Amino acid sequence: MKAIGYNQPGPITASKALIEFEAEPPTLQPRDLLVEVRGVSVNPVDVKVRYNIAPENGTKILGYDAAGVVRQVGSEVRNFQVGDEVFYAGDITRQGTHAELHAVDERIVGKKPASLDFPEAAGLPLTSITAWEMLFDCYALQEGGGQGDCVLILGGAGGVGSMLIQLAKQLTKLTVVATASRPETAEWVQKLGADHVINHHESLFEQMQSLEIQPRYVASLTGSSGHFPGILRLIKPRGHIAFIDDPESLNIKPGKRKSLSFSWEFMFARSMFQTDDMETQHELLNRVSALIDDGTLISTVTGNLGILSVETLTKAHTLQETGRVVGKHVLTGLG
Repeated sequence: MKAIGYNQPGPITASKALIEFEAEPPTLQPRDLLVEVRGVSVNPVDVKVRYNIAPENGTKILGYDAAGVVRQVGSEVRNFQVGDEVFYAGDITRQGTHAELHAVDERIVGKKPASLDFPEAAGLPLTSITAWEMLFDCYALQEGGGQGDCVLILGGAGGVGSMLIQLAKQLTKLTVVATASRPETAEWVQKLGADHVINHHESLFEQMQSLEIQPRYVASLTGSSGHFPGILRLIKPRGHIAFIDDPESLNIKPGKRKSLSFSWEFMFARSMFQTDDMETQHELLNRVSALIDDGTLISTVTGNLGILSVETLTKAHTLQETGRVVGKHVLTGLG
């Protein structure tokens, strides 16, 4: 089968940073689905893996988010059958989705939203799971909860921020403050439901003071190191800060005075460690699919860059590396 990946880490500008090659079709484990991939998307994690991690055995197929059609099921599969349309965010420990066929554990797969085509559906899983787990696992919120409290989302116009704004507005009673620094990103986060927009290139503390809002929850999606001192000043006592980025270091000791909680959200943890509650991701993706189809949530896809190829994937990675992508970019799959 055709696949796209890389055989040595480095910048996207390097010669043969991405390559197309012939790969063996994947072998199914008992709970696996064999999916004909019809849509994929690109996330910051794709760029980080390609840039930093050398493949263990030759060439690594890239890609995590995908949507497609089930072509074969493993011997112990319970939730799906051949012909089902699915979407999912993959498993960082296995080969990726940028191929004609892909094997994935059914416990991290959901039913594709019927109202979206395959590429657009592929723009949702990783960001939806990350945002959902931040709200309901990290912060331990209940649906309908959060009355009188606020969540501050740093990096509201990115993929995760775009889903987190919607989930917080539609499924909780939190006031949502999102950061954005350009007119188009400010407009985007307001469209998604943010109650207030502030600029992450200016003092967060002063802007939140002017709004007379003290957040109980902070979602630090980008720029944690630079904003951390201000966050510690403005967050409520017994508040909670959740991170998805990778700051070199954070001194959390000043948070003791406020009895703060800190956590990292890494949506691959459940599949990487085969946790007992791994199937939670199947359930939440089905819920997200239903919320898309009934109009509660909207797609965060802002561009389809064409059919998956070395050229189009290179463009997608180049755009990701600018840090200025609004929403999500997708590609039509090889399958």
